[in-house]
Amino acid sequence: MIYKFPKLRALITRVFAEMRWYTIVLTLLFYGVSSWVLLSIAGETALTQPTDFIYWLVVTGSTVGYGDLSPVTDTGKYLVSFYIIPLGLTIFALVLGRTATWVSNQWQKGARGLKSLDLEDHILVLGWNGHRTIRLLNLLIRERASIEDDPTIVLCVRADITNPLPGQIEFVKVATFSNDVDMDRACVDKARVVLMDNPEDDLTMTTALYCSQRNPNAQMVAYFNDESLVGLLQKHCPNVECTPSVAVEMLAKSAFDPGSSLLHHDLLDVYDGQAQYSVSIPKELTPIKVERIFEHLKRHYRATLIGVSKSDTKLNIMVNPDLDLTLYPNDKIFYIAEKRIMNIRWQEFLEA
Repeated sequence: MIYKFPKLRALITRVFAEMRWYTIVLTLLFYGVSSWVLLSIAGETALTQPTDFIYWLVVTGSTVGYGDLSPVTDTGKYLVSFYIIPLGLTIFALVLGRTATWVSNQWQKGARGLKSLDLEDHILVLGWNGHRTIRLLNLLIRERASIEDDPTIVLCVRADITNPLPGQIEFVKVATFSNDVDMDRACVDKARVVLMDNPEDDLTMTTALYCSQRNPNAQMVAYFNDESLVGLLQKHCPNVECTPSVAVEMLAKSAFDPGSSLLHHDLLDVYDGQAQYSVSIPKELTPIKVERIFEHLKRHYRATLIGVSKSDTKLNIMVNPDLDLTLYPNDKIFYIAEKRIMNIRWQEFLEA
């Protein structure tokens, strides 16, 4: 009937489309109260009991119609046929449609990176480099599975893309990496780790300066194509670990020491072969010699200690340290193993 009146149809469609949630709730309350009053007037006493009424109204209004309760008077039957079912079906469809639209919009906002996150202690990746970034994310996801806690991984980009790994990472799209409002959406000040990798080194530089100021306690790593910028950044932000491109160095090294590039690739690849890991010496451990750690790792864990870092010089790595060097709680050791060693029994190092 309504399809014969296009203007009326357009008006009704616009009204329902523009209805707010509070209007829908008020309409639902009006529908319930008016239905109960009319059923009471019609003498439908069995349908107006509180529990039975709510159950019957939902079943009838959604046209499920179990049939265990139904009107018995002629007035009640007319009332159900021409008021309760048509209006109930309209409201039911409206609520269902609005709910589906809201869920879809929320998913779309998340996929497009338009939602604000509420996270802390997460891993924040800033920048987009196509397949290289996807590989980085997959490596982070794999590495995350080998540690005790489960930090959320967040990708924050300026590029016009959607979430490349929905369901596995969170995604935020911003206009710039140096705007407080934008970066608050990615919770940059609460991140545990901030990784910066952009196509342009100057963007990585400004991003590192900004993030270092916003979150000075986070572990920060910045990738540069031009190694000359590394020293400049570390003068202003000594807490940022800079990773320059080493492709040329690997070419030169392999020319005189064949297999060097394969060796380094194996150490960095977490999928096959041996890989490099690190762990901090626990606070409750007494001072211990490198020699004892080296021997115990090799003998009991098939791992090889390759370097150490003192807690007071976090970014200064000592490769191939002397065996008589003493390490203290909070110092970090770097080792090579088939997989990350979980639950190291540190007390056995002292008893060996």
